[in-house]
Amino acid sequence: MVGDDDAIKAVLNRLRRAQGQLAGVISMIEQGRDCKDVVTQLAAVSRALDRAGFKIVATGLRECVTGTSVSGGAPMSEAELEKLFLALA
Repeated sequence: MVGDDDAIKAVLNRLRRAQGQLAGVISMIEQGRDCKDVVTQLAAVSRALDRAGFKIVATGLRECVTGTSVSGGAPMSEAELEKLFLALA
């Protein structure tokens, strides 16, 4: 993802959001909050992480389809992209 500023910003924003939500979940557990509230927030953290991962994969897919690699390396193969998608499933 080196060099794709928009993708990097989007991923970092999602990861920071997830980090804040996770801190909130930890605090909720320490405070003895209701299980339903904790699970709801934990699900939000999971979605934020998933979205960050999908953004990374989408960037790789774009590089693969266009035949260019922002990082200067070889574009990802179809098998590598498939493996990344399955890792997030």
